[in-house]
Amino acid sequence: MNTSRFILSSFLSGALLVLAVSFSSPLYAQGQPGDGGPTPDPEPAPTAVPIDGGASLLLAGSVAYGLNTLRKRRSRS
Repeated sequence: MNTSRFILSSFLSGALLVLAVSFSSPLYAQGQPGDGGPTPDPEPAPTAVPIDGGASLLLAGSVAYGLNTLRKRRSRS
C-alpha cells in the first residue's frame, strides 16, 4: 500500500511540474514592448560606394570578351 501511494504522489508531482512548465513558457515568450526604434536623420548621408566605377569596368570587360569571342568565330569560318 505504501508503494502505490509513493507512485501516485510521484506521478502527480511530475504531472504538476509538466503543467507548470507548459503554462509558464508562453509568459517568457512575450517580448518587452519596444521604444519605437531610432529617430531618422533629417537628411540621409550620401553613400560612399563607387558603383559607377565597378559597373563601367564590368561593361568594358564584357564588351572585350564579346569582341574576342566574335573574332575567334570569324577566324574559324
